[in-house]
Amino acid sequence: MHDDRRITEVRLERFLRERINPAVYSRSLPLTLTSWEVPDEPVPALEAMRQEFLPQEHNAAWGKPWGTTWLRVQGEVPETWGTGPGTAVEVVVDLGFTTEVPGFQCEGIAWRADGSIIKAISPRNQYIPLKLLGSGMAVDFYVEAAANPDVAQGWTFAATPYGDKATAGTAPQYRLGRIAIAELQQEVWELQQDILTLAGLMAQLPLELPRRHEILRALERMLDLMDPDDIAGTAAAGREVLARVLARPAYGSAHQLVATGHAHIDSAWLWPVRETIRKCARTFSNVVALMDEDPDFVFSCSSAQQLSWIKEFYPELFARIREKVRTGQFVPVGGMWVESDTNMPGGEAMARQFLEGKSFFLAEFGVECREAWLPDSFGYSAALPQIVKEAGSRWFLTQKISWNQTNKMPHHTFNWEGIDGTRLFTHFPPVDTYNSELSGADLAHAERNYRDHGRGSVSLVPFGYGDGGGGPTREMLAAAARTADLEGSPKVRLGSAESFFQQAEDDYQGLPVWVGEMYLELHRGTYTSQANTKKGNRRSEHLLREAELWCATATVRTHGGFEYPAAELKRLWRLVLLQQFHDILPGSSIAWVHQDAERNYAAVAAGLEAVIAAAAAAMLGQGGRQFLLNAAPHARDGVPALGAAERSIVPVPATAQAQGGSYVLDNGVIRAELDGAGLLVSLVDHASGREAIAPGQPGNLLELHRDTPNEWDAWDIDEFYRRNVTPLTAAASVRVSTHGPDAGVVVERLAGTSPVTQHITLAPGSPALSITTTVDWQEREKLLKLGFGLDVRADRSAAETQFGHVFRPTHTNTSWEAAKFEVCAHRWIHVAEPGYGVAVSNSSTYGHDVTRNVRADGGTTTTVRLSLVRAPKFPDPEADRGRHEFTVTIRPGAAIADAVQEGYRTNLVPRLVSGAAPVEPLVAVSNDAVVVEAVKLAEDGSGDVVVRLYESLGRRSTARITAGFPCTTVQAVDLLERPVEAPGVDAGSDGAGLRLRPFQLVTLRFVRQQLPAS
Repeated sequence: MHDDRRITEVRLERFLRERINPAVYSRSLPLTLTSWEVPDEPVPALEAMRQEFLPQEHNAAWGKPWGTTWLRVQGEVPETWGTGPGTAVEVVVDLGFTTEVPGFQCEGIAWRADGSIIKAISPRNQYIPLKLLGSGMAVDFYVEAAANPDVAQGWTFAATPYGDKATAGTAPQYRLGRIAIAELQQEVWELQQDILTLAGLMAQLPLELPRRHEILRALERMLDLMDPDDIAGTAAAGREVLARVLARPAYGSAHQLVATGHAHIDSAWLWPVRETIRKCARTFSNVVALMDEDPDFVFSCSSAQQLSWIKEFYPELFARIREKVRTGQFVPVGGMWVESDTNMPGGEAMARQFLEGKSFFLAEFGVECREAWLPDSFGYSAALPQIVKEAGSRWFLTQKISWNQTNKMPHHTFNWEGIDGTRLFTHFPPVDTYNSELSGADLAHAERNYRDHGRGSVSLVPFGYGDGGGGPTREMLAAAARTADLEGSPKVRLGSAESFFQQAEDDYQGLPVWVGEMYLELHRGTYTSQANTKKGNRRSEHLLREAELWCATATVRTHGGFEYPAAELKRLWRLVLLQQFHDILPGSSIAWVHQDAERNYAAVAAGLEAVIAAAAAAMLGQGGRQFLLNAAPHARDGVPALGAAERSIVPVPATAQAQGGSYVLDNGVIRAELDGAGLLVSLVDHASGREAIAPGQPGNLLELHRDTPNEWDAWDIDEFYRRNVTPLTAAASVRVSTHGPDAGVVVERLAGTSPVTQHITLAPGSPALSITTTVDWQEREKLLKLGFGLDVRADRSAAETQFGHVFRPTHTNTSWEAAKFEVCAHRWIHVAEPGYGVAVSNSSTYGHDVTRNVRADGGTTTTVRLSLVRAPKFPDPEADRGRHEFTVTIRPGAAIADAVQEGYRTNLVPRLVSGAAPVEPLVAVSNDAVVVEAVKLAEDGSGDVVVRLYESLGRRSTARITAGFPCTTVQAVDLLERPVEAPGVDAGSDGAGLRLRPFQLVTLRFVRQQLPAS
C-alpha cells in the first residue's frame, strides 16, 4: 500500500477547521447591545443595572486595563429556531477573546436582571443556553465584562506597566467579537467531539500499531461519506462510520486515570485579589451550570478563602454550590485556607492553614478534607507530612515538582517521610499539569510518564482551564466519556480526589519512600523577591504569637475580666494566611498585589498592637514598674518563658573602641573585630577561645551579583549568578557608634548606586553579634547577599523549618545536591563540626546558600550567605526598589539549641510595658528542648487553654509541662483540637509528661476548672 497517511491527516485537519467547526452553529443573528463603563473599581450587579446604558456598537474597542464594562444584551429568537430534532438555541458572546491561555485575558459573567448569576463567559466557553435565561424566546441579560490586561505577554518576561493600575494606561485592550443568537446543531457538535477524541488518540499511537491505521481509515471513510455542503444533514452518517472504532474496549492492562474537574485559580498573581474574587464567581458559576447538565461531573475545589469570598459577595451562587456539595459533585479538597507557599510560612502558620481551612469546610458543608492539595507551590517543606497528619488528613497531592530543571522525581505514588518520621501517602500526577484538557496528548503522556508501572496502575488527572479560564468544559466531559473504555487510550473515570486515593491505596502496596523535603529545582528566587512582603509575614507571625499568648493569659489571670478577642484574632489570622498564598509571599505577583499585601500587613500590625496593649494592661494592672513581656519559649534576662516580670539579670556592659585601623566590640561573652572597611575579621567566644572567622574570608561581606535569570524573573535565581559578583569591600565611612545602650560600629558603603548603612552592635551579655543593614535599594536585576566565611568544617547545614530543622549537605557530590544552590531557612541556619558550631539568625530573610572550600592551609571554610534583596523586572518592574532593613546575628560556639533560642531572640523584640504586678506563665516546660510554639484559647469558645509544642533539637527529649492555673484534665488533641492518641504523651490533671521523638509535634488542651461565681 502507498503511504498516504500524512495526506489524509492534513485533509482531516482542514475538514475539521473549515467544515465541521463552523457548522456547529448553523445560523446566527446579532443581538442589540447597550453598555455602561464602570468609572473605577467594580460595583455590585444590581447597582450596575441601575445605571444609564448607552448604545454599543458591535466590533467596537472596549476596556481600559483593569476596567469593567457592563453590556446589556437583548433580542428575540426566531420562532422556528431550536424546534428541529437535535437543535437548541444558545447565545454566543465573544468579548474579543484571543487564542492565548484562557485565564490571562478578558473575562465575563452573565447576569439575569434580578441579580442572579447565569454563568461565565470565558475564552473557550462562550455559550449561554437559552433555557438558562428564563425568558422564553426573548433574550435580555447583562454581561459584566472585565478588561484584565494580558500581563503575561506571551511569557516573554518583558517589563510591563500593566501590573499597577497607576501605570497601566487607559487605552482599550479588546475589541468585541460575535455577540449573537445561534442555533446549535447537536449532532454536528457530537461528531466534532468524536473526531477530536479519535484524532488526538491516533496522533499518540506508534506508527507500527494497527490501531493507529484503523482509526485513520475510519476517519477517512467519514470524510468520504460526508457532504461538505450539508454537514448537519450528514453528521449522523459520519458518526455511524466512527462508532465501531469508538466502541473498541481498552486493553486490560491500560493505565487508569481518575479525572477530577479542577480550575486552579491563583488567589492573586498577575491580577489583584479583588479580581480573583470575580474569577472564582465566574468559574464556579460555570461549574455548577455544567453539573446541572451532567450528574457524573465531579469538581475538586481547594482554598476555603475562595469559597468564603463567594459566601460574602455572591450568596446566591454560594447556595447553589452548597447544594452541589450535598450531592457530591462539588467537592472541597485540600483543607487549607489558601494553597499556600510551604517553604516560608512558620510552623504555627502552616498549622493554621489547615485549622482555618478544614474548620470552614466542616462548618459550611459538613465535609472534612482528607487530602492536602498543593499542585502549584514552589517546593514542599519536610515538615509537611506531620502537619498534614496532625490536621487529620491522610493523603498529599502535588504537581509542581514536574518543573524540576535538573532531576526527575523517581516516583509518582509514594510514601513521603517527614523530619519526625511521619509518612504520608503522596501522589504526583504523571499528566504533568493541573489544567489538563483531557486531550489525547495529555492522556497518553500521563500513561507513558507514570514511573510506577507494574506496581501501581492508577493516577489522577485534574482537568479544566485555570486562573479564570472557566474551569472544565462540556468538550472535556465529552472527551472523558469517549475515553472511559477506548482501545489505545488509558481508561478515564470521572471521580473525586478521595475516590482516587482510596483506589490507589488498594492498588499499590509496599510503596517506595521519599525522605525529606521535596525541593523544587526552580523558582529559588521566591525566597527573596519582594522583601517587604516577607518582612510583613515574619512580623505578623510573631505578633500573632504574642497577641494570642497575652490575650489567653489576660483572660485566665483576670478570671473573665478580660474578654478573649477570638473573632478579631481569627480575622487577622485569616488575613495573614491569605498573604501566604504561593504567589504573594513568594514575591511573584504584580505590583498591585504587593501594594495590597503591605497595606494588609500594616493593618495587621496596628490591630495586633492594639490587642496586645489591651491584654497587657488587663493582666499587669496600672502601675509604674517596668515589666518585660517574654513571649519567647525560653527565659530571657531572668524573666521566665511566656511570662511577664521585671528583669533580674543585668549583664556587664559591652564596649566598642577603635584600635589602630580596627574596631573591637567586647562584652565579656564574645569579642568581635572589624577591619577598617567594616568587615568582620575575628569573632571569638570567650568560653572556648576559638576563632569563628576563617583566615582571609571575612564576615559581614556584602556581595552584589548580576541577577538575570533565563525566564521567570521574580521566581528564579539561576546558578550562573555566581559567576558575576562584586565584593563590596570599600567603605565610605566606619565609626564607633555612641547612640543607644549597645556597643556598636556604623559602616556606610555603596551597593552599586544604592546607599547601605550597617549598625553592628553587641548588647550587654549577648552571645551574638547583631548586624542591621539598611539599604536604599535602587538597583535593577541585581542580587545583594551578605556572607560569613566561617572556620568550620561542616559537611552539612541545618536550617530551621516548621517545627524543627532540616539538614542539607554542603558538598555537591550528586546532581541533587548541586541543584540546591539556593535554599530556604526560617529564623536561623547553623553549621558545625563535632564540638563547635556557628548560628546565623535573621529577622525576615529566607534565601540562603552554604558552600565549602578547603584552604591551602588544610582548613575548611564554610561560607554562609543570606540573600537580602533582589530587583527582578517581571512581573513588577519596580520590585523591591526603596528602603529595606535587615537584622542578622551571628553567634559563635553555638549548638542547635542556641540557634533555636537565637532565632526567637532576633524575631521577638523585647516588649517593655508599665504595670503594677508581674504575671506568671500559664504553662511551664521543664526542658528547653521542648519548645512552646503557641498558647491560645480553644476554638470552641470553651475557655480551655490550647498549647502547641514540639521537640526542637532533633533528638529524643523528655519533659513535663505544667499548668499554672486550675484545670481538671489535660488532653492530647489534633490541630483542629479534637482528642487524639499522641505517642509519648502521659496526660494528667494539671499537666503532662512528654517523651517525644525527634521533632514530634504535640497539641494539648488544658481543660480549665470552672471557678464558682463570687
